[in-house]
Amino acid sequence: METIQDQTFDEERALYGSRDLVAERCRFDGPADGESAFKECREITAKDCYFNLRYPFWHVNGLKIEGCEMTELCRAAIWYSDGIDITGTKMHGIKALRECGNVRIYDCDIISPEFGWSVSGIDMKNSSVESEYAFMRSSNLSFDRMKLKGKYSFQYIQNSVFTNCEFDTKDAFWHAKNVIVKDSYVKGEYLAWYSENVLFENCTITGTQPLCYCKGLKLINCRMEGCDLSFEKSVVEADIRSSVDSIKNPKSGKIICQSVGEIIMDDPEAKGQIVTA
Repeated sequence: METIQDQTFDEERALYGSRDLVAERCRFDGPADGESAFKECREITAKDCYFNLRYPFWHVNGLKIEGCEMTELCRAAIWYSDGIDITGTKMHGIKALRECGNVRIYDCDIISPEFGWSVSGIDMKNSSVESEYAFMRSSNLSFDRMKLKGKYSFQYIQNSVFTNCEFDTKDAFWHAKNVIVKDSYVKGEYLAWYSENVLFENCTITGTQPLCYCKGLKLINCRMEGCDLSFEKSVVEADIRSSVDSIKNPKSGKIICQSVGEIIMDDPEAKGQIVTA
């Protein structure tokens, strides 16, 4: 592979169409303010590079990014690309990952509104994400030891597994399908409304009005803190190892918990069973 080192690029499409290229300690910054440095490329590696310009990686097949920095001006950094490996990198521009496939993200620091939309296949470990509307309409996510802070996360996702994670986010997992969350802490309001086949196992869940209008919802060995008006209109099987502030009109299924502060059953179609141990 060809290697370029310690160079600065600021022109439009500076390395357009490159193949089998390694860029080390390069800067994509400057007065020309050019966009799309690596557009329509294959087998690109960026090591210890600095990106301060827009749209650097569009339509790239085979991409490795190691120890790089993408500033807040590096917007929409990676779109329409496949086979992506990102390690030890700061991704701080809006809309940093979209319409991509087969992505691996390890040990990264991400601050990016609207991050990770419509991506198929993300393996993420030991990383932190701060984002509004993170991972909208993505699928086949596998996350371990990931911290997330934001709003409206994981909406419309499918076929995904999360372990040892920490989520501080509202309106998370709305309309999600076929999702497993294990050994995790989930904080936020209005959790997982309208979801289908979502399982929480060994989790702590906090926040108002969680888990409403769900189908095929399961909780195994979970704790709930500050959760009022829970499970409204949901089809649910729940094993909760704590008290619940209040439960309102579960549609069907069984909820087992230590105690309930208030049970509200004022809908004649609510047939869910509530059992306190």
